[in-house]
Amino acid sequence: MDSLDFDTLAVRAGIERSQFNEHSEALYLTSSFVFQNAAQAAARFSGEEAGNVYARFSNPTVTAMQQRLAALEGAQACVATASGMSAILALVMATLQAGDHIIASRGLFGATQQLFGNILNKFDIETSFVPATDLAAYRAALRPRTRLVFVETPSNPLTEVVDIAAVARIAHEAGALLAVDNCFCTPALQRPLEFGADVVVHSATKYLDGQGRVLGGAVAGRAEVVEEVFKFLRTAGPCISPFNAWIILKGLETLRIRMEAQSAAALELARWLETRPGVRRVHYPGLSSHPQHELAMRQQRTGGAIVSFEVEGGREHAWRVVDSTRVISITANLGDTKTTITHPASTTHGRISAEAREAAGVSEGLLRIAVGLESVEDLKADLLRGLSG
Repeated sequence: MDSLDFDTLAVRAGIERSQFNEHSEALYLTSSFVFQNAAQAAARFSGEEAGNVYARFSNPTVTAMQQRLAALEGAQACVATASGMSAILALVMATLQAGDHIIASRGLFGATQQLFGNILNKFDIETSFVPATDLAAYRAALRPRTRLVFVETPSNPLTEVVDIAAVARIAHEAGALLAVDNCFCTPALQRPLEFGADVVVHSATKYLDGQGRVLGGAVAGRAEVVEEVFKFLRTAGPCISPFNAWIILKGLETLRIRMEAQSAAALELARWLETRPGVRRVHYPGLSSHPQHELAMRQQRTGGAIVSFEVEGGREHAWRVVDSTRVISITANLGDTKTTITHPASTTHGRISAEAREAAGVSEGLLRIAVGLESVEDLKADLLRGLSG
């Protein structure tokens, strides 16, 4: 498989046919597996013999999804989890202990900020949030117990782009791991491991599924790190269901085609939004006006499918744009073939403090659009209704 191209891996990696020699990957809905005898059961449980044991931590369908995603990311190993947030939690619990320190880019997804800023504090794991693009801030935030640097690139929702290679050098010089949330780009557009990241995390709920059907997450990267995550998952149980893994496995087959089509539509929509009266600013890495445009074009194949923009008039005008849509779905999910719109300050980032939102640049006039596969002209007309109101 190492010699095959991305598109071939997307439809071929991870396939292990049963005795029935099926062409489409099989879905194994079973909670347990039968052993030939007591000795084999003991060998499987101890790890002396490879094979499936119990569906909380081993299942052929889940294994296929893990192997395929690992191949697409260029990772040595991958562990699938129940959701994107459980992937982040599993990584933290597997690699850190009380007294350790995290450095995180400030513009993280709201739930990730809640996890790092509030919940982990209860376990004596402290997080320092730094501006995503300020390399000096990462270095200044280092402590003797810094064990993990965690970034999103592009970030949610402002699409800030982190210099992965530079942050990786800073982390590694301090003996810390670099984890990259690759949700917005997926391996179809960006492979963080090639720039020095140790692990990649995914909300597979988003583009990896691609049609808004199931929840899932994943941690992929260096084998020794992923193995620790697997040990945590085996005991603690934040596992993905075989059905969800099968849906995501099939979604990976069309990943590049979807990402390229949605990215092209997003670029066209972003350029149009820049011309609209009442739009203060458009955040999209594919635009030359984006502060990290040059870096994005080095790290990513395209600008991605997420466009955020700020309107004059704050929340009142932003909500009017949202409420005027008739085609675009009003939902906080993203990565769907259907275009979605959300007001981050009152939804995805609504649980963090107003001060934290301000520091992350999430203003009351900010809207986030995840561009799907509809006609771009129809999307423009749908937004124009609210923008012109």
